[in-house]
Amino acid sequence: MSVNGLGMLQKNRAYLRLKTVTRHFCLFLTVMLSLAGILTGCQSHKIKPAPVSGVSLSTRNNCYSLLHQLLDEQKDVSMLRYLKREHVDVKNLVKKIAANSGAGAKLLEEFAKNDPSIRLDDIRLPPGETGTRDSIASTKEKELLSQTGDKFELTLLLTQTETLSYAWHLAKVAGENETQPERALALAGISKDMENLYHEVFTMLISKQNPPPAAKLIRN
Repeated sequence: MSVNGLGMLQKNRAYLRLKTVTRHFCLFLTVMLSLAGILTGCQSHKIKPAPVSGVSLSTRNNCYSLLHQLLDEQKDVSMLRYLKREHVDVKNLVKKIAANSGAGAKLLEEFAKNDPSIRLDDIRLPPGETGTRDSIASTKEKELLSQTGDKFELTLLLTQTETLSYAWHLAKVAGENETQPERALALAGISKDMENLYHEVFTMLISKQNPPPAAKLIRN
């Protein structure tokens, strides 16, 4: 196969992989519609001791599962750089998000490996919620794959604020329902990492929407 042919094959494979990653990534954004009111009501980062009960374990496992699925998909978000040109600051931040997400996903897998009571497949969503998530994910997928330049970067940053906020609060609620102190502390760490990344993305999003006067003059 020629060099050009090989390059085209690799690009096609990357595009197909990107479509899959983008669709999965977008699915998680829609959960905010049903859980935002509950999760964002939490103000303290302090882990509350949870009683050993079926309810707390069920909540813990559901949060573990949703968080693991989200982080496992987020670790691939940096693949967008192969088909989309981004500014260096956006590219570096996206790579940072991917690295932190991958580390968080591996940590949860280690917890589940060492404790059979932890489940990472407890994804419980009603049919209406699942259908709504699929619909919104399809819209987000089309936006991310069709846009370029500044518009693509703004859409990417906006979706990341939603995703990181969800991950931040998922880890927090999971930690509040974790009876093992070391794991609760680790979940608090994941929550804090996601919170910090959220604020970094939000700050960058604002700066992209409101460039300094010099930048505006250059554009004009």
